[in-house]
Amino acid sequence: MAGILAWFWNERFWLPHNVTWADLKNTDEAAFPQAEDLYLACPLAFCIFMIRLVFERFIARPCALGLQIQANGPQKAQPNAILEKVFTAITKHPDEKRLEGLSKQLDWDVRTIQRWFRQRRNQEKPSTLARFCESMWRFTFYLYIFTYGVRFLKKTPWLWNTRECWYDYPYQPLTVDIHYYYILELSFYLSLLFSQFTDIRRKDFLIMFLHHLATISLITFAYVNNMARVGTLVMCLHDSADVLVEAAKMANYAKFQRLCNLLFVMFAMVFISSRLGVYPVWILNTTLFESWEIVGPYPSWWVFNLLLILLQFLHSFWSYLIVKIACRAISRGKVSKDDCSDIESSSDEDNGPPPIPVQKHHNSTTNGTNKVHGTNGYLSAGAPCLDEH
Repeated sequence: MAGILAWFWNERFWLPHNVTWADLKNTDEAAFPQAEDLYLACPLAFCIFMIRLVFERFIARPCALGLQIQANGPQKAQPNAILEKVFTAITKHPDEKRLEGLSKQLDWDVRTIQRWFRQRRNQEKPSTLARFCESMWRFTFYLYIFTYGVRFLKKTPWLWNTRECWYDYPYQPLTVDIHYYYILELSFYLSLLFSQFTDIRRKDFLIMFLHHLATISLITFAYVNNMARVGTLVMCLHDSADVLVEAAKMANYAKFQRLCNLLFVMFAMVFISSRLGVYPVWILNTTLFESWEIVGPYPSWWVFNLLLILLQFLHSFWSYLIVKIACRAISRGKVSKDDCSDIESSSDEDNGPPPIPVQKHHNSTTNGTNKVHGTNGYLSAGAPCLDEH
């Protein structure tokens, strides 16, 4: 174990040339980031998760009910033992051949069976109230941490001159404000990483999982390498758009269409300008070029920048999705039917009464999935769910 730890914490990988871990030990005169400081983030992540549960139950839920957001989830499918067994044990998305077999077995119309599976899948989705509570929690945290970041950074020299991120590197002392900022952000993203498996399941689950891993890795790298100054810029920049998207989602769930439209426009402008403009010009410029000039590259420097570039690719992907939504909104005159909708189908039949078994006539033709009137992940209400860009 000692050999593995020595290999992992190899100074030649983590630190610039001619710098050792002994040089960065805390002294009476100055404190530097220590890897063991990050252990605090694990229990703190659990505490944040528990705070979230309390917040959603006693603050967000009453707010949602006050806005007349109903706790009712999607309509439940009619009980059927045969279809339930197929759904739970075989597949949630039966193909045309299986649909025809079930149609013969139950003497139901194929379209009715398709509707049953659609309603059964939607039945596992959380209610609008649960979504509102989740968004309100994230909005509250992002608003707090973004406000904290802005108040802290406006007093620092590296906000106005990014070259200050590298002067005297890596012998830049760790302040209480920076330590608090990093531990809180890391704890929050750790809680998001693990709560992904209990939260609302989204289409971009894997993308968000990769995003959380990249974010946690970046925060860890920046702290351990004492690239803390540039790390604070990255964190604050990303939190700016997150506040608006959660606010837009809450407005959507509360059916405040005009407010949702306005917030979405603001979010799109801030997201695209910050991720595709400010981030590469301001952040990548200083980490790739200014740091090269002042400090010079070393192994973990390459890894850190590769992670930042990976984040830029994710920014481009999400920006593409946002532009698609914006173009659709312009054509319709309002923000509507976001690709990230949680509800799998929004046909009128999903909102009607439970499916009634229909006698199948032998001279009728049912053509599998071609009969489905769903809209492939779009909301019928007319506003986007705006989940996780």
